[in-house]
Amino acid sequence: MPLPAFTLTDSAQQTQRFPNAQPSLLCFVKADCPTCLLAMPLIAQLSTWLGAGANAALNVICIGQDRPGNAELAQRFGVPIADDSALAVSFAYDLDTVPTVILTDGAGAEMTRLIGFQRDNWRALLTTLAAQTGLSAPDIDWQRYPEWRVGCGSKHHEPDIYERLMAAQRGQTLASRRVSIPSSQDPFEFMFEHDLTDGLPVIPPTPERVAHMLSGTTRDPKQCIAEVAPNMGKATVEKIAINAVMAGCKPEYLPVVIAAVRAACSDEFNIHGVNSTTWGATPLLVVNGPIRHRIGMNSGQNALGQGNRANATIGRALKLALRNIGGAKPGGTEMSVLGSPAKFTLCFAEWEEFSPFTPLHVERGFAADEDVVTLMACTAPYQVADQKSRTARGIANSLAMVAETVWHPKLRLFTDVLLVICPEHAEVFRRDGWGKADLRQHIMAATTRPAAQLLSNEAVFLGCAEGLDPTQFADKADLPIPKFADPAHIRIVVAGGTAGKFSAILGGWVNGPKGSQMISQKIE
Repeated sequence: MPLPAFTLTDSAQQTQRFPNAQPSLLCFVKADCPTCLLAMPLIAQLSTWLGAGANAALNVICIGQDRPGNAELAQRFGVPIADDSALAVSFAYDLDTVPTVILTDGAGAEMTRLIGFQRDNWRALLTTLAAQTGLSAPDIDWQRYPEWRVGCGSKHHEPDIYERLMAAQRGQTLASRRVSIPSSQDPFEFMFEHDLTDGLPVIPPTPERVAHMLSGTTRDPKQCIAEVAPNMGKATVEKIAINAVMAGCKPEYLPVVIAAVRAACSDEFNIHGVNSTTWGATPLLVVNGPIRHRIGMNSGQNALGQGNRANATIGRALKLALRNIGGAKPGGTEMSVLGSPAKFTLCFAEWEEFSPFTPLHVERGFAADEDVVTLMACTAPYQVADQKSRTARGIANSLAMVAETVWHPKLRLFTDVLLVICPEHAEVFRRDGWGKADLRQHIMAATTRPAAQLLSNEAVFLGCAEGLDPTQFADKADLPIPKFADPAHIRIVVAGGTAGKFSAILGGWVNGPKGSQMISQKIE
């Protein structure tokens, strides 16, 4: 099969085309490679011997990988050097080593390849060329040359260069519509003007950036992961990658974002309801498994705050995908009365290693070594200070008092809650031998009230009107009513810094089939 065609300009400002109906000798070199410098006098002699132009017996093209180095080689050895400083040709030929010398026939098919420097192979090449052209081989003092020298790595394999070239290649196959903007227009302002941001600047998703992002997964870019309400836009892998670029993700984060989009768009999670409620709910992402460490997520100090790229951009990528693919935008179908900063991003990793409890994903049926993202519809975190309790019971009482205020102290049986237990509090639960079941049962008991205290009556329970319908509970004043319909609706994870007795509570939205259910998705 013919080798990849190319057109390059050499140091003499001549155009070098391959193939060109002549047998060719392609010589890939770079100036900072000692073995290339060893081979260059031979390449120069071959170029002089075989001639140049249309009457040449064989077309010799010396291809340099570095523009300043190309000029140096051309001046030092008197050979025109074709400029492949963009490294597109070296990439297309999938070189590992320079020097690489390839002999082809007139159609561009490979006949012989030399890699590095082996004296006997070069001698054999000159014998082949002499027989092929009918010319007498030049007289070369082979004793001046070493028997063998290893070559150097091709420049296109240097850090970041290969990824850029691979992204450029993949970028040609993207299916999404491309938008060209004038060079005079600021791309960041363009994204704002076309309502493609969450109110903060986003990274312009160029084909190269999107293709680089897609290197984080082996999935087909055209695979549809989900349909995103309310517009029912098709969230292909490529579309998700576009929004991951905009959010500032690294390619290794992409599998987490893909899993989060799939989970968010499930019937159980009900993302349309979460986005369109006038309550301030937003998707929370909790990541479990070894991937937390591989991609550098934060489960420790300031885990719910800013400063960690993985935490911040994974959550943001999900929100941007819901906005740009599904059309969920404030003032449109996203109707939260107040919202919160959590609507930009809300994502963290559980600190499994410090936790005295079963990790969230294991509790939900996954193996400990599986990578899982769990979504819950939540409001922003509210911190609970308990710096004085020295027992699990005391800390549990503090958590219960704050958990009871979620939505409203009198509102019952329809929501869930996430407790983020800080390490200092977790250590007390460990010392006292409390598991998740103990903590849940204590909170259930501590937040249970008789119906009489929960009626919609401004004269009862701190003068708050919100609560139960008095007509339905007129003869049930002593009926105990818990805050949560089931202990399982009290979700528990461990995260945070090791100094400070401050845990957090995130209030849920409506739980169950009429609202949003916590859902976990394996990250693949």
